[in-house]
Amino acid sequence: MQIYLDHNSTAPLHPGAAAVWQEMSREAWPANPSSIHWAGRAARRRLTKARETIAHLLGVSARELFFTASGTEANATALRGTIQLAPPGRRRVLVSGIEHPSVLRTLEAIARERPDVKVETMAVNRSGVLDLKSVEPQLSSDVLLVSLMLANNETGALQPVSELALRARAHGALVHCDAAQALGKIPVDLAALGADLVTGGGHKFGAGLGMGLLVIRRGVPMAPLLPGHQENGQRGGTENVVAVVAAAAALEAALAELDGLRGEGARIAKLRDRLEQGLLARVPETSVHGADAPRLPNTSAVRFSGAEGEAVLIGLDLEGIAASTGAACAAGSIEPSHVLLAMGVPAVEAMTSLRFSLGSSTTEAEIDRVLEVVPRVVASVRRYAFDPEDEPVRPTLTPE
Repeated sequence: MQIYLDHNSTAPLHPGAAAVWQEMSREAWPANPSSIHWAGRAARRRLTKARETIAHLLGVSARELFFTASGTEANATALRGTIQLAPPGRRRVLVSGIEHPSVLRTLEAIARERPDVKVETMAVNRSGVLDLKSVEPQLSSDVLLVSLMLANNETGALQPVSELALRARAHGALVHCDAAQALGKIPVDLAALGADLVTGGGHKFGAGLGMGLLVIRRGVPMAPLLPGHQENGQRGGTENVVAVVAAAAALEAALAELDGLRGEGARIAKLRDRLEQGLLARVPETSVHGADAPRLPNTSAVRFSGAEGEAVLIGLDLEGIAASTGAACAAGSIEPSHVLLAMGVPAVEAMTSLRFSLGSSTTEAEIDRVLEVVPRVVASVRRYAFDPEDEPVRPTLTPE
């Protein structure tokens, strides 16, 4: 039995999206939606309809929605585009310490390129949620942008984006929200969220690869990362019509399936709780990061004290179980999850943590199988206690 518990990295293709990919890939005319002939016009109609569908589902205007090739590109566009047009006197950027690497690394690169831009970290509490009280003194009239994700990709912790947006706007700052992990997993009304810039990626909610989205609130100045006439001048390059149409189908289906307490969200949350309770009962010295915080219904970050996370991950893979670790492999060494470190988790403990992320394909039988395998694998790994300073160099997986 192969069990896939890495939905936060890439969700399996939703049947509705798969049907779109199959149908459109069989067409004889893969037209450019910028072309004026009949095939191009047909592609443009499909693109326009998909844009309107996604915008409606997210609670924004179709004129505010733009498509990119990935969520990473959308983040880079939002950050670089606003900073490039920063007005005089606004050169500070605030970002939470738990953001996705595509946000943190982009800001690090900008700070190296632009010494006048000052990037500062906003602290989170031990549950992995932004500490609004500590952020308040950081806000002032020289802040250009604050960046806070809606749901963390490792712990699933939901963040107080709307509350932060109210405080930031009081100082005239813009708000960027990476909503990639939340879209399709929980209902999201971007108009109520209050962010000026929102990003996401289709493969996180079962649309397939090759599509990112960027919402730019009307009136927000934005320089394109890739100049061109497409996407109303905001993103050059021929649009991936198939990926966008598939994303509309996947997002519409995913949100319909949530259906309040009776739908997929409740079912998946129940499976997540079954997994966590079983692991806590069967594996000694185990805990769940951010268990007391409001979380996505599908995400569980579990610490197996004394068991190297990478070794547990490999052991699970040999049993046909796919999960992930928040550790990063860089420059020939294994680094602990920056998310867990920001939460105050000691580096040694962070290295013993795994993320399980469930989805619509997850079954009760699969969770029961995981509960059979994990205790055995963890016990095996614990027989060989590790010293982080003597860690062998091995590649590892990084949650996306």
